[in-house]
Amino acid sequence: MMYGRTSLPKLILVLGALGISLWGCGGDSDGTTSAGGDGGGPAAGASTSGTSGNGSGSASASTTGSASGTSTSTGSDGASTSGAGGDASTSGAGGDASTSGTGGGASTSGTGGGASTSGAGGGEPITCPSPALRAGDTNKTISVGGSNRSYVLHVPAAYDGSKPVPLVVDLHPLGGSGPSERSGSPYPAQTDPEGVIMAFPSGLSGPSGGAWNVGPCCVKNTDDVAFVKAMVAEIQQTACIDPKRIYAVGFSMGGGMSHYLACHAADTFAAVAPAAFDLLQENIGDCKPSRPITVISFRSTGDPIVPYAGGYSAVVSGMPITFLGAKSTLEKWGQINKCTGSPSAEDSKGCSTFSNCEGGVEVALCTKQGGGHDYGNAAVGWPVLKRHTLP
Repeated sequence: MMYGRTSLPKLILVLGALGISLWGCGGDSDGTTSAGGDGGGPAAGASTSGTSGNGSGSASASTTGSASGTSTSTGSDGASTSGAGGDASTSGAGGDASTSGTGGGASTSGTGGGASTSGAGGGEPITCPSPALRAGDTNKTISVGGSNRSYVLHVPAAYDGSKPVPLVVDLHPLGGSGPSERSGSPYPAQTDPEGVIMAFPSGLSGPSGGAWNVGPCCVKNTDDVAFVKAMVAEIQQTACIDPKRIYAVGFSMGGGMSHYLACHAADTFAAVAPAAFDLLQENIGDCKPSRPITVISFRSTGDPIVPYAGGYSAVVSGMPITFLGAKSTLEKWGQINKCTGSPSAEDSKGCSTFSNCEGGVEVALCTKQGGGHDYGNAAVGWPVLKRHTLP
């Protein structure tokens, strides 16, 4: 199912006759284009997209890892010890590393070129890899389940590698890729000043280009949950990541994958922020997260690609799906997270929120009146994500 260089009016007529709409958006290096959109995505019409060129393959093996280190280093040449917050604190001078602890967990920070370790949230100390990653974007490849998978690792200038920082995984739409999502995402503008590391993975190529496997759609024979977990584990080996502050965001089908990660990888992700996608009728029965998880969704009432009210979609050949709808998705996540009461009335940003949920999580739907197939508001999403951590 190709959407190449067909003229836009002709494409609209054809899609209208067939009752088909595209999910993809955003520019890609292979000539992907979108029409009529705002916020970097397509709207009110059709989008044309080439394939991502990522190839196809299968990835069924699951690889996981943890960044939590257990080793500490102590100073030399006259170290002194003092207590703070009930735990011992050690500081050293003239050595390669020094250790200090406050409020419930020891932390170690290194100087003079040694590795550094620091505590996060009162848990086990985290060893910060050394040397620290340099700022910039790097194309990475990882082998998962027999397939070579790629992602863009984004290191902001504010990252210095001396303390654990959050990691945000940003997932592209149908027909996109990691590099195209890096170019179009609104999240770096919000997270870069805080030194947050970001990763932009690429899905394998399905019938409609780069895609994610969310059960009934949209690429076969690949375990994308395993891929994303393996990618996170690899990043933790080179960047100083707080394992309790890992988040997933995504646009269009990337939003669908972030929903899917909330269902199937709540042990890795503290919270998710999908945009322009809902839960699916076909796989909702399998959505059984291992713990309550915060979900903040962004939807537009005028979205022509993923209707606000939900419904049937056959955009990917042979892989039809049924969207639950924006409000039904909010209610379903409220049920999954055992939220009580009713969601709040919409605030000034259009957000309606279940705030009384198990584990202190939040479930929110932020609605844009009118609009189109939009990325959502990262300036609203990031503050919600970062105030939630893994237990």
